[in-house]
Amino acid sequence: QTQLLGVLLAAASNLLISVSLNIQKCSHLQLACRTEPKPYYTSKLWWCGTTLLGLGEVGNFIAYGFAPVALVAPLGCVSVIGSALISVLFLKKTMRAADILGGTLTVTGTYLLVTFAPNVPQELTARRVQNYLVSWPFLVYLILEIITFCILLYFYKRKAVKHIMVLLMMVALLASLTVIAVKAVASMITLSAKGKMQLTYPVFYIMIVLMATSCAFQVKFLDQAMHLYEATAVVPINFVFFTTSAIISGVIFYQEFQSAALLSVFMFLFGCLLSFLGVFVIARNKREEHLQIPFIDCGLIPGKKLTGKIQPDSRSSRYGTLNNEDDSVKSQS
Repeated sequence: QTQLLGVLLAAASNLLISVSLNIQKCSHLQLACRTEPKPYYTSKLWWCGTTLLGLGEVGNFIAYGFAPVALVAPLGCVSVIGSALISVLFLKKTMRAADILGGTLTVTGTYLLVTFAPNVPQELTARRVQNYLVSWPFLVYLILEIITFCILLYFYKRKAVKHIMVLLMMVALLASLTVIAVKAVASMITLSAKGKMQLTYPVFYIMIVLMATSCAFQVKFLDQAMHLYEATAVVPINFVFFTTSAIISGVIFYQEFQSAALLSVFMFLFGCLLSFLGVFVIARNKREEHLQIPFIDCGLIPGKKLTGKIQPDSRSSRYGTLNNEDDSVKSQS
């Protein structure tokens, strides 16, 4: 019953997050249609979306105190399905076959995740967290993660390599520590609320510091990825990396699959694969819809042969212009 409560709370929280994001999008569209544009923070609708977003994140935090990490993290796909449905119902976007296929795959994968997720009935006390922190599997995992992160950070800082995979791999490595800390903090707060005080142990505050620090740097690199690349590329890749790192951290630190049957592990991983595939299908559909931008037809403007039809590139600093003056010279000759 406790694990079911965590599942329902995580699913409702992710659905609330998708609602909040679409409300914020709707407020931005309303402000853009006004003759006199106002800052977004003056909109009551935007503040409503922000409040719902905060409630959704708090609900996700509490869900980690009731359910395993390997179950709560993949349920983030609910927000993807919710966003797709809400955008069709309220933002009047077109429902395509790819949306239906991606939603079906994601729902099927989510069902398998919930059905075959590991059952971890043990109470996560502060002493148990301390024992997990000094266990040799976690220490080996932590050393490998630090080495990998330092290598990626070297290429990011020294070699100026800002590929989407490099950025999101650093986000995923930080996210694994965030998930470990969030699970520990949420579980100790839950036990303290039930009467078993855990807040007097130093490990509780160590986990809070780890959670805050890893979250701050995680947001930094994720913001950099969102700045350099399209959201339709960042969202599915980040979801796959985050979910994978969260499951691995749950397996190594909290030993969530220690007593699971081989068939349950296989079906759980198959459910993860279906969820990943469904998210990619939905995001790919949005990407194709975004790229269907009509070209700029110069019409009867003098020099039509020279300019022709210019395809705008929103990433370029010379939006809607010829990329190279030499091309115009060649076309004249």
